[in-house]
Amino acid sequence: MEKITNSLLSWATDIDAAVIDQAQRAARLPIIHDHVALMPDAHIGIGATVGSVIPTKSAIIPAAVGVDIGCGMAAIRTDLVASQLPDDLDPLLRQMERCIPAGVGTGHGERGRAEDGPGADAWFAANPMPSDHARALAKKARTQFGSLGSGNHFAEVCLDEQDHVWLFLHSGSRGIGNQLATRHIDTAKQLRHQLPHAVEDPALAWFVQGTPEFEAYIGDMLWSQAYALANREAMLAAFAKAFFRFVGSGRERERINCHHNFAALEDHDGQDLWITRKGAISARAGQLGLIPGSMGTRSFVVRGLGNPLSWHSCSHGAGRRFSRTEAKRRYTVKDLKEQMGDRTWLSGRADRLLDEIPSAYKDIDEVMAAQRDLVEVVHTLRQIVNYKGC
Repeated sequence: MEKITNSLLSWATDIDAAVIDQAQRAARLPIIHDHVALMPDAHIGIGATVGSVIPTKSAIIPAAVGVDIGCGMAAIRTDLVASQLPDDLDPLLRQMERCIPAGVGTGHGERGRAEDGPGADAWFAANPMPSDHARALAKKARTQFGSLGSGNHFAEVCLDEQDHVWLFLHSGSRGIGNQLATRHIDTAKQLRHQLPHAVEDPALAWFVQGTPEFEAYIGDMLWSQAYALANREAMLAAFAKAFFRFVGSGRERERINCHHNFAALEDHDGQDLWITRKGAISARAGQLGLIPGSMGTRSFVVRGLGNPLSWHSCSHGAGRRFSRTEAKRRYTVKDLKEQMGDRTWLSGRADRLLDEIPSAYKDIDEVMAAQRDLVEVVHTLRQIVNYKGC
C-alpha cells in the first residue's frame, strides 16, 4: 500500500498519472470520509476511477456506482473433475449460447423464459419495482432476467488446481440498471449547483441524504443490485442444468455470488458510511469473493482479510491496460487466437472479441501479488471454455 496523499491510498503498482489525478479529484470532495482507496487494478473511468473504493458520509455519488449497477461475479464448484468431461467441448459452447442469451440488448424474448425462467415470477413478486421509472421498464427487466449482456461479461467452465470443475460467470443489472443509473446521474449533474460545494467534474455530482433525489436513487440502486444478484443466480441455474445434462452427471457443491459495482451502507469504526465499490469487491475477514483475470488467463477464488485501510475491499479483476479502441489498434485476430491457445471459445467471432484480448488487461498475477494484505487465494482457476456476448 502506498500513501499518495492523506486522502488517497493506493495498492496499484502499474498505474499512470492520469489515474492518480482522477482519483484525487474524488478524494478531495467534501463528502469523502477519511480517504479513497485505489485497488491494484485501478484504471480511468467516467467520473470516478474504476478500481476505487469511495466512502461517503450522508451522501452518495451515482456516477461512482456507475451504469452497470450491481455488476459482479458468480460461480459454482461442482463435484466433477476434468477427467469426467468429454474431449470435445464445442457442443457445450453451443448449449451455453442457447441457455444464456448474450449480446447488446439481448434477452429471452417474448416467447422465452422471461415469465417462466428460474425463479423469475417469485423474484419479481417479492421485489416490487421501487419507482415509476423502474416500473416503466418492467417489460425489459423481465425479458432480460437471466441474460448475460456484452463487453467483458462472460460465462466459463474452469478447472482449479486439483482439476475440480467450476462454472463461472460475470454480469450485472442489464438494461434496466443502465437506464435507471443514467437518469439519476443526469439529475445529479443538473442539481450540482445546489450542493454545498462546487464539483470539479460534473460526473462526481452527489445526492445528499434526506433529499428526495437521494431517496429515489437509493431505492432504484438497491433494487438494481438485487436484480443483478438474482440475474446471476438465474443464469447459474440454467448453466448448471445444461452443463450437467451435457456431461451426463454432476452436482453443485458450493456457490459464490458477489457484486463489484455497488454501494452499501456499512459501519466502519462506529461510523455509518456509504461505501461505493467501483470495480472492487467486499473482502471482509473470511468473506469469499471472485476475481477474474481476462478471457485467456487465470481467475481466483479468494478469502477476505478484512483490511480496514482498503475499507474491507480488494480488486475486482485484472483491470484494463488499454481501452477497447486502443486494443483494436494494437492487436490482430491472429494475436487473439494465439493468446487463447487450446481453449474452447467463440473463435469464429474473433474479430468481434478483439477488444477483449488478454494483452489489453493488466497482468493478473501482479494484481494478486499487490493485494496480499487484502485477500488470500483459496483457488486458482484456469478456463477451458469461454463464452462472451458479442
